[in-house]
Parts: sequence; structure tokens; C-alpha cells
Amino acid sequence: MVNSSRTSVVPKVVVFFQINRLLIGHTNEGLRAGWFLDSVQISVPVHGLQYMFPSHRWLCKDEADGKVEVEIYPSEILDIEQLINYEVTVVTGDVRAGGTNANVFCQIYGDAGKTEVLALLSRSNNFERNTVEIFKIEAQDVGKIYKIRIYHDGKGIGDGWFLESVDIKKLTTAMVQVEVKKEEPKKDKKKDKKKKKKEEEEEVEIIEQLKEVVETFSFPCGRWLARDEEDGEIVVELLSEDDEDLEINSYEVHVFTGNMWGAGTDANVYVNIYGETGDTGERRLRKSNNLNKFEKGQVDIFSITAVDLGVLKKLRIRHDNSQASAGWFLDRVEIVDEKDDTTYFFPCKRWLAVDEDDGQLARELVPVDEAFMKKGDDDDEEESEATLGLEQKAMSTTYTVQVKTGDKKYAGTDANVFMILYGTKDDTGIINLRASKTHKNKFERGMIDEFTVEAVDLGPLKKLRIGHNNCGGGSAGWFLDWVEVDAPSMGQKLRFPCGRWLDKGEDDGVIVRDLFINPLQTQLYTPFVPYEIKFFTGDLFGAGTNADVFIVLYGRNAVCTQQKSLCVNKRERKMYFERAAEDMFIVELQDVGDVIEKIRIGHDNRGVNPGWHLDRVEIRRLLRKGKGSETVIFPCERWLAKSEDDGEIIRELVPSDIITEKLLRDGNLKVNEVEVEDALETHTYKVSVMTGDLNGAGTDANVFLTIYGDLGDTGERKLGKSETNNNKFERGCVRKKVSIHQRCKYKHTLVQPEHFCTFFNHAQVDKFTIEAVDLGQVFKIKIRHDNSMMNADWYLDQVEVLDVDTEEVFLFLCERWLSRKREDRLIQRVFYVKGYEGVRESVNSRKSSALSVKSVDSNMNKKNKKKKDEEQTELPIIPYHVNICTGLERDANTTSRAYVIIIGANHTQTERLWLDLPDGRKGFEAGSLESFESHGLDVGEMKKVELGHDGATPESCWLVDELSVAVPTKGVKYIFSCKCWLAKDRGDGLTARLFNVLDAEAVFISQKVIYEVTVVTGDVQNAGTDTQIFMSVFGVNGSTEEMLLEKNEDRFERGQEDTFNMEIDDIAPLKKMRLRIDGSGSRPDWFVDKVIMRNLTTEEVSVFTYEDWLSKTRGPKRTMICEMAAVVDEEIMVELTTYIVQVKTSDVAGAGTDANVWVIIFGENGDTGTLALKECNKSNKFERKQVDTFRFSEILSLGELSKIRVWHDNTGLAPGWHLDYIDVKDELLDKTFRFPCDRWLAKNDDDGQIMRELACANNDYLDLNEKTKYEICVKTGDTAETKENVWIVLEGKKGRSKEFIMENSSKKKRFLRGNVDRFDFSSKNVGDIVGICLGHIPKDGKKVKAEAHWHVEEVAITEKELGNKYVFSCNALIPLSTKRDDPMTFECTKTFESFASKARSLVPIKYEIIVITGDEKGAGTDANVFITIYGSNGDSGRRQLRQKFRNLFEREQTDRFLLEMLDMGEMQKLRVEHDNSGLSPGWLLDRVEVTNTANGVTTIFLCGKWLDTKRADGKISRVLFPKY
Repeated sequence: MVNSSRTSVVPKVVVFFQINRLLIGHTNEGLRAGWFLDSVQISVPVHGLQYMFPSHRWLCKDEADGKVEVEIYPSEILDIEQLINYEVTVVTGDVRAGGTNANVFCQIYGDAGKTEVLALLSRSNNFERNTVEIFKIEAQDVGKIYKIRIYHDGKGIGDGWFLESVDIKKLTTAMVQVEVKKEEPKKDKKKDKKKKKKEEEEEVEIIEQLKEVVETFSFPCGRWLARDEEDGEIVVELLSEDDEDLEINSYEVHVFTGNMWGAGTDANVYVNIYGETGDTGERRLRKSNNLNKFEKGQVDIFSITAVDLGVLKKLRIRHDNSQASAGWFLDRVEIVDEKDDTTYFFPCKRWLAVDEDDGQLARELVPVDEAFMKKGDDDDEEESEATLGLEQKAMSTTYTVQVKTGDKKYAGTDANVFMILYGTKDDTGIINLRASKTHKNKFERGMIDEFTVEAVDLGPLKKLRIGHNNCGGGSAGWFLDWVEVDAPSMGQKLRFPCGRWLDKGEDDGVIVRDLFINPLQTQLYTPFVPYEIKFFTGDLFGAGTNADVFIVLYGRNAVCTQQKSLCVNKRERKMYFERAAEDMFIVELQDVGDVIEKIRIGHDNRGVNPGWHLDRVEIRRLLRKGKGSETVIFPCERWLAKSEDDGEIIRELVPSDIITEKLLRDGNLKVNEVEVEDALETHTYKVSVMTGDLNGAGTDANVFLTIYGDLGDTGERKLGKSETNNNKFERGCVRKKVSIHQRCKYKHTLVQPEHFCTFFNHAQVDKFTIEAVDLGQVFKIKIRHDNSMMNADWYLDQVEVLDVDTEEVFLFLCERWLSRKREDRLIQRVFYVKGYEGVRESVNSRKSSALSVKSVDSNMNKKNKKKKDEEQTELPIIPYHVNICTGLERDANTTSRAYVIIIGANHTQTERLWLDLPDGRKGFEAGSLESFESHGLDVGEMKKVELGHDGATPESCWLVDELSVAVPTKGVKYIFSCKCWLAKDRGDGLTARLFNVLDAEAVFISQKVIYEVTVVTGDVQNAGTDTQIFMSVFGVNGSTEEMLLEKNEDRFERGQEDTFNMEIDDIAPLKKMRLRIDGSGSRPDWFVDKVIMRNLTTEEVSVFTYEDWLSKTRGPKRTMICEMAAVVDEEIMVELTTYIVQVKTSDVAGAGTDANVWVIIFGENGDTGTLALKECNKSNKFERKQVDTFRFSEILSLGELSKIRVWHDNTGLAPGWHLDYIDVKDELLDKTFRFPCDRWLAKNDDDGQIMRELACANNDYLDLNEKTKYEICVKTGDTAETKENVWIVLEGKKGRSKEFIMENSSKKKRFLRGNVDRFDFSSKNVGDIVGICLGHIPKDGKKVKAEAHWHVEEVAITEKELGNKYVFSCNALIPLSTKRDDPMTFECTKTFESFASKARSLVPIKYEIIVITGDEKGAGTDANVFITIYGSNGDSGRRQLRQKFRNLFEREQTDRFLLEMLDMGEMQKLRVEHDNSGLSPGWLLDRVEVTNTANGVTTIFLCGKWLDTKRADGKISRVLFPKY
């Protein structure tokens, strides 16, 4: 058994260069010498580097390879805080009892900053009389040192200390110029000796070398640091001997304790004063002018001696919470600089107490102008408090700190936890985390505790130190997961991961850790600003409240803050909002701009006395320019109570007056008060809510409504008492009409009379009145219920909002369930006004999407607005499909957030594409297969992929088994076999890894084109749907599979246009579309108006119009499938026709069938879809020697037909069927197509197949052995044209054509720049053209006099008989030459096979299908397996793989099947699936091999994935692509 532990060793090693490798081992001595080494971490602070050396192997004679030493290499080199070496020499004076046993500390200050507090510790008996102690310390480089602070903690016997002096050597490495002698060849001894001296001078040269540089600073002291000697101080600041600019100064500190009850404290108080040239360090305030310090209403004066600080910037003051009465209300601090007799005012007026205010024991205060203090003296004290509190808040930063204790056994702690935040400018000092806002019992297992910290001018945070005092008995150990610091005024939330023990008996035994920011988990947002909000409660009986009061501020253009609760706990709710009270809160909220248009005040109506009479609200904020503030007054003088006034507990208030206070240059305050003249008016809105007439439509739950306008919103209002019904929101049959003269003025559209006539048909109408400040044009509502009571489900028909003041009516068509059991199980929905054309957002949309695609909304619906930022249009945005398979080993799963970065050529790369799991799931489970669609920049040809996650703790490990990235627009998919850890403490310690596509398996998939699809749902009652909608598109170059149109919460609703992007096979130009619904869902019917598709590459627009129901119960057709012809540039691409299908059953014994028969007809315009052969001219169909006729009218013509697929369901007494032939007549073309069969469709006859594909016999007449004609189109480039002739030779699979001269003449000039010239050429048929030879020759056989070229850009050749087209991209200069033996050759770059060619190649072929099941436990399946093969000639249809008397698809078994199909052409993909039936339906499919028995070509389709509802991604269908 191996125990996991960490050991810290500090070796003294001279390191000048980067560490490349490490040799580590042991002597193999002792009983248990074997050692499992996981990793080695080496930190080199002097270089600012940290090395991670993974090992993860045994060093043992009896394990693995038996080695006890190993050479390992660094996997990761991280940048850490760079330190330098200091040598501190401390001389204790030769004075009686001059030595000390106390702990000594030192802090160094320089022109580049200061070090942390450094403990001067060594193994000897330090600081004895007349001794010299030398300490070697690593610390920050502070530049030129100008002062130090040295002190001791007063502990031990004989703590008094006489310090003689301190010397500090600063040791750095730098490039230094040195003199060296030149190396010259030996000189002749006979040379003149007089020149020797001159030659020696010339032999010296100056070079630069890296050397250690030593700077020495001396600090004389010669004084006692003792409480019973001299001035009684145990801390002293010393100036460098060389520094003549600074001097020692004295500061007189006046501490004013407040007059509140219990304001005094018996705790120890500490203060740190900051100025331009440093700080005093934390000093305990010991000797006061009063014997009992810090009592109520008392002023205590202290003196602090320190190096001159210059102008004072801030003050940090705290107490240690000791003694019984520790809570302290500090009024203010005044500091007198005795050097220049300047007084600094630091107002506070806040508690430093665990159980008061925000629970902080420390405050950072900033000085304010004396004019504000005088204002407080002139007016009442409360006014001063308000003014100075906002000043303090604006100049400080409030940090909300969340501490997460790990979810491990014994993870919690009872010890006292402390923290220090370090910024680039300063640190907070020790912060004791005592008052948690979230839990009374702090730091318990799995809990998140929240604390508030205020600090001034720390600069950007760089690290955090957290630890505990190891008290609390046996429960001191603590497993810290992470710390999160939110700074609203800076607009950032920082995550400091830990994931380690702070425990003497766990991990490395450390109980204090330094944590650093994880940049991948940093969240940035718009910074908040401080507001001072005063509430004046009325002086009436029962005016106060104990409810939770909240506020929302609104600026112009509907900009608003979040709803802010003003009390954080029950104790505060009891303290504030009492009768005739004035309560002030300083809060940080979103910046709503220069003008506050309105505010919303409300409460939750909870508590003993929730009713509240509000007199007024005053909101003050600082001016953006200059010193001063602006106060906005919002009068109310009304009740917010259920039992008073109108019963409302929410009020919206508009400003009446604005008071501006500005500090003038002469130091006086200028006060200006103006009355608001253009304030918004309060409007009354009548809301009519109609419940639908469906079974169970009514609800007993509480309903809440929010109305949105372009000037703001109402906030969430509870729809309490209905004005029309006692029992509201019930199903009903009320018939009522509304005046057709009421206008819906949004977008200047009139609500049609027929809509008003049916508003209330079959619906209960409940009316409510909402009072709110003018919303402007209402465009959206949000409505929800709380799912309470027995019958909570609710079908909402529609909502009508009437603005009583303007008589405008706004209609919202809903027709949806709000239910946890129906539709998408949502009980909150957003609806837009009828006729709305803007951007729609769903309920769960995120305002800050992780996607960089700004052209789509939260539903991936295309926005109508154009991009403002044109800089982002340099590279297009394309989709990337990412699949990640997580391994099955222990701890393979992760809850970290994963990402990929796609890297292309020339260093182009996407942004970090975050892979967020759907449905709110967190984490990749072991053995899971997750699929993502991300949108990023088109980087061109993919070169590398970076996969990583944001976990930074040792436990955030992740084992990635396989990664695949598909780029549909490029037609390629890369599969990376990873099988590696992304973890700090596993493998090589990396949490991100680069994969090269050269190491991946490249799979060619069907290339896609991005289309913008707009689906228009009709404006008919109940037109919307939640059923599943499938779409198939047919074009000249093929067809797509059925594609599911995602609902995405709010798509496909009545009168709505939904626009989104889809990836479609490159089959343009489009011919027709088929839509199908499956009839699932609570609202299975759908009225589809039309579908518009725009090719984003070619900008070609195709319109498909239907204007009817897809429904089994509605509309005249009663169908769930429809086909629509494409209309392109007002031209209908496909006409309607009638097909007459005649089916001849053979004259063979038992040829007839009682089964149900279906057919699909295929042609050049796609297929008909499934046609059931039901209605026939004969009552008993498909009998022996019988011809049955079926008529299918109003079907889009397929043009020339190619094949037909026919099958039956094998039902009935005699299902076997011998089919002779099928004739299909197209009445539009007046042409009949014959499909001969003469085969059995029976499980017990022939080859056992009950599905056949029949080729059209009409296509057999063409004889391609004779001559054919070719059309040659030549495009000349822009570089060089020619007046001479060109010759060409075609190279085909069947042979080579003769030479064809493309002549140029003076009458008809050819081969001009940018022109396309056409030529006709008769030749023998050479088959598929694979190459051409091009030559450039002079006319009339003339000799070439000068060098000349012709620029050919492209050659396109069309074979006229079948219509196949071959494109050659040349882009070459062809030299003029009389010789024909050295032509330029080009290979075919693109082929377009015509329909006639494809149809001619459709001959029956037998395919051998080999299915290999994987070798894992439970890999076999008992389910029925089906396969569909896709080739260049179409698909095979869904075929079941079955054999008699065999147990198929067992573990590690190979099963062979023989299926007859029409020639599939080149294999493109394969779909394999099962029906999830049987006892063990789960199946691990290894691979499928398909062999064309006609030509012997085998195509391999690798899988290696589970088809199991309980494993991987839960899918039982896989699409596989060929491996070549």
C-alpha cells in the first residue's frame, strides 16, 4: 500500500540556466526501501520559474523495471513571482541585557515597492549581547533601499533588545562590463622592446559578462526596542546612511469613538498609516491620553514615529476582537503631521464588529476634504455621515469573498481562518474571517461561506494567502477547495483554486497557503458604481416594516440595475425601516447613466408587521467630473401594504427634485437645487389574461407577470385578485367581443377585427390592474407561476395589455402550457407582442454568451440587426463539431469546464471555444461520450487542436480517451486517439494539450454549406407546436437526410418567424423540400406558412410555401407530411403531377400477398417519400397474375425516374410475394417508366429479403460504345491572352481521344483576357475523363519568333450524351511552341455526374456486410439491428440484418450478411442502429466492413462505440464514415 504524501525540501543549489532534466533516486536501504514517485516540483524564485517533473513510477528493486533512480524531464514550466537574495546582518549592542529571546521581524522598503514582513530566524541562539547574526532571505526586488522597519513581538523572558545596526546586502545578477586580454599569436622576440608597453595597452578589450552584483546598505540604530526602556516602543524605522532626502517624523493620531450604545471596545487596536513614500507598518495603539482607551464618545490621542510618509493617502485600522466587549463603533480618525502641522480627516462612522454592520474587524479609510467635515459641523450629524460614507465607498474597493470547503470526510475546520489579499500596489493585511454571511457555523464540509472585505488602492490582485491558527482541538485540519473574490467596482470575479489540505497531519503539513488566480476562471463584467440610498419611513402608526425591502434603479433606454435587497439577514430587517426612521445604505449597483428616470421599491410582505408607509427616497451619487455629488429625491407618501391603500406592495417612483453639491476651487461647497420638469408619468395598465379551453387548462398556482417596454419594465408583479372572476385562471367558455376600433400601435399595425372577435372564445378572461411608470411601447411580457397547489399546470391562451392613458392595446399570442409535466416542462415563458420584428430572447438565454458569434441570439436564431463591429468580419464564422470520450479509469471524470482551440496555418486560431454541457449538467462522467457544436473563426486548413480545462487543483483530473473535431464546411473530420490525463497530479501534469492533425485519423465526411433558414408559422389560432419537426431538402446534386428542426424553447409559435443557421449538404440548386411531424408533444398540430432558405455562400434564396396544417385532426388534408416546390427568382423549380402506379403480381404459385405494401419512387428531383399502396381498383390487392392500379395526385414531379424501392411488412396469413414488375406513369410528362422485378419478396423464399430496389428499364437504351460529342469551355486568365491556336487531348478511363485544334481567327477572336470560349468536339467515348493535355501552337504552322504564353484559368468539359461534367482548374501559363511532344497535363479537380449517368449505372449488386462486435463485458446485443448504406448513387433504405437459427452480435463475434441492392456507387457513409429490444440491448460495435462483390472493393467503417441508452452518450444509432 502506498500512502500519498508531499514532501518539501529546500536544497541550496547554484542555478544559472534553465533546468532541462532531473536525476532522482535512493540508496535502496531499509526494510521498505521501495518508493512510488509521483512527481517532483522545483521552484526557483530567483529566476521566477517553477518546474513540474512528472514521474508516476516505482523506484524499487522489486517493482516495475527494478531501477531505484530515474531521469525525468519537465512537463511544464510556470512563471512565478521572481525574488532576489538579500543578506541581512544584525548587530546586537554590547549593553547589559542587550540580547532578546523574542521573535524578530523586518520589512524592507525601496523605490520599487516593499517586501513582505520577513521573519529573521536561524537555528542558533539569535540576538545575544554583542553578537552579529547573518540571515539569507529571498524576497521581492524593491529597487534602491531607503528604509527598513525592524521589530519584535515582545515574547519570551527578557524580550528587551538593544539594536546596534543593520546592514543589508542586495544580491542580484546582471550583465557587467569587464576587461579581458586579447589572445594573440606569439610575437618575434627580436622586436623593439620600447613598444612593449604600448602593445600591452592595446591587448585589453571590454566585454559583458553575467556576474553577481552586490549592493550594501547600512542602517545605524543604537537604541532599545523594549517596553521598559526609552520611549517604550518595540518597533523602529531606520533610514539608510546614504539617504539624505528623508527624515524621521512624528504623527499625532486622534481616534474618535462614536456615541452609539455599546460603541466602546476593550480589544487591542492596530493602525497602519499610508503615504506617498510608504507606510508606518501596523502599530498597536498602546499609550493614550486616557487610562481606559476607546470608550463611548471619547477621543484618544497617540503618537507614532516613522520615516516621513509625505502626503497621507489612506489609513488601515483594526482590532483583534479580544476581550468581552470587542465590538467598536469608530466615528473618525484625525492625524496631525507634526512636521508641517497638517491635519488629515479620515471619517468612518461604522462598526468594527463581528455581529454588526458587515461583520468586518478592519476598515480602510481615505482622507476627505475639510469642507465636507465643516458641512457636517454646520448641519446635523446625519448629513455628514451620509456625505462622507459615499466618499469612502467610492475611493475603496469592496470585495465579496466566497470560501468553498471541500466535500471530503473531515474537510471542515473549527480553527480561526485568516486571509491576506495581495495587489500590485499593496496588501490588505491579515483579515480574520469571522462573520460569514451564509452560515453561522463556518467552514463546514461542502459549504460556501461568504465574507465582505474593503480595501483601498490595492491595484490588480495577484495572489491570496489563506490559513488558520490550528486551534479547535481535533477539528483544526481543513480541506480548502477554492476561494472566489468578486470586486463589483472593478468588474471582475477571480477564482483562486486550492484543492489541498491545510492540516498539520495531511498533505505536506502546511496550514498557510498562497493561492494564485486561475485566468481561465476569471469573469469580467461592467464595473459597478456606488449609490447612497436614504429611506424615510413615514411617521404614522404601524408605518415600519420587518419585510425584506428591495430596490431597482432605471436610467434612460430601459437600462436598469439588478434587484437589490437592502438587508442581508433577519437581524438587519428588524433594525431598519422603523416608524419615522431615516435609514441609509451605500450599495454598489450597475451604472444606469447620468439620469435616473425612475426607481422601483417593494418588499416581500413577510415578517410580523410587513406593511410599510414610505415617505420618500433620496439617492445620492458622486459627480463624474469634479468633486461633489448629486442627490435625486423620489417622493412617495403612500403605503406598501396588502391591507392599506390599493393593496400594492410594489411602487414605482419618479424624481421630483435634484440637489447638486460641488466643491469649488476655494474649498467651499456650492449647493444647487432644481425641480425635475420632464419626469415620466405614472400609467395604469389593464391586463387581460385568457386561459385556454383544453382539458386541465386552469391553474391554482400563483401567477406572476412582468411587462417590458422600450422605456423600462414593471418588475415582477403577482396577479393577485381578478377583477372578473373569484376563481381565477380557470378553463371556461366565455364568448365576448372587443371594439375593433382599439388599435395596437406597436410597429403601427392595426389588430384585425377577426382576431378581436375570437379573443375570448373558449377562454376564461381574468382582468388585473397594474400601476407603473410609463413603459413606452410595450413589446414583451414574462409570465410564470410558482407550481404551487394541486392543479398547477396551466394552458395560457393569450394576454392583452391595455395602456389606459394612451388607449393602446398590445396583444400577446401565447397558446402554450406552463407546466412541469407537459411540453418542455417550463413554468416560465417569454412572449413578444404580435407583429414584433426585433431580436427574441428565450427564458434561459444568457446575456453574455460564451460563443463569439454575435449574429445569433440565445436560440441560435439569426438577428435582424446588422453587425456594428466590422472588424470581426475578416474571417467568417463556421461551425465545429467536437466529440469527447472520457476514459473509464478511477477518477477519470471531471467537473472542470473544458475547451478547445482550433489552430490553422499562419498562426490563425479560434478563440477558446468552451464546451458547456447541455441541460445544466456539470462534468464529464467516466465512460461518457459528449457532443458539442461550437462556432469559431474559419482558420482554413486545420493544423492543431488544443484541448484543456480550467481546473487548477490537484483533484481536477480528467482522462480523455478520444477527441474528434469535424469541420462540415470542409468535409473533414479528425479523430485523435488521446488516452491521456489532463491533470495536475496525473501523467505529465498538463491540463491542456496540443494535438497535431498529422497524428490524427482523417475521415472525409459529406461537405456542408451553411444556409440561413427562416420558418414562418401561420397566424392561425393554435398554429404553434411543440412536436418534433423533420426537414428534408432535395436539389439537383442529391438530397439530404431528414434533419430535426430544434424547438429551442420558443420556435414555431403562432405568427412567428424563426431564423437560424443550418448545415446542409452541397446539393444546390434546390428543387423541393419535405416537412414531416411525428405527432408527439402536447400540441402536435402545426400550421406552417412557408420556409425560406438562403445560401450564405451564393446568396441564392429559395422559398417553399405551404400555407396549411400539418395535422391528423386539422385542415382539409389531414396529413403529417408535406412537400413544397422551391421558388427561385419567382420561378417554380418543380411542377405538380399525378402518378399512376400499376403493380403486376407474377403468375407463380403462391405469388400473391396479404401484407401491406409501400413504395418510394426516385427520380432526378429526389423521391416521393413513402407511398402506401392502399386504395386500389381491386378489392383484393396483390393476387396472383393480377395488375393493381394506384393513383397518387398532386405530387411534385420527379422528372426522369431512376429506381423504385418496394417492400412489405410481412403481415397476414400469406405475406410472401412474387412481384413481376411495376409501371409508373407521370401524367405531366405523359411518360411511363417500367421497373422489372420477377423476384420474391419473402422471408422464406429467394434470398429472404422483403425489400427490393428496382432499376428503371427505360435507361438501358443508351449505347456508349459509339462516338459521342463533347462541349469544351475554356476560360482565359487575366495575365496573358493569345491570338494563336490551342490543342487539347482528353484522357479517359476507357481510352484517349484524338487531338482537337481550338482555332483562333481574325473574324472571331478567341482566348481574350477573362473570356470563356466554347467548342464542340466529336470523338469516341473515352469514359470518365481523368486528365487533359493542353498545347499552344502558332496558326498556319509559323515558326515561333519570340517567347509567348497563354494563361489558361479553367477548362470545363461536358459529355453531351449523358451530361457528365468534368472541371479542370489549371491556372497556368502555356508557352507557344510548334512541338507537340511536351504538352502541359492537368488532372480533373471536380466531377458532376448527371442523373442519366447515375440512373444507367443502377444495376443489382450483392454486398457482403461483415459486422464485428467489440470485446468487452456485455458487448453483445439481443436487439434487432438495422443498417442504411449511403453512396454516390443514393441510399439503400433501412435494412434489417438477420439470419435464421443464429445468435447474432455476440461478444467478439463476426457476423456476415449478404444483401442485394442497386449499385451504391462510391461509399460515403453508413448508419447502423438497433431498436433497443431484448433483455440486453446495449451493444459495443467494433466496425462494419462492406464489400461490393461485383468489383471486390471493401470499405471499412470503424466504430468502437457503444450503442446503449445507458452508456456513452445514450444513443442507439451511429453514423460511420469510411476509412481509406
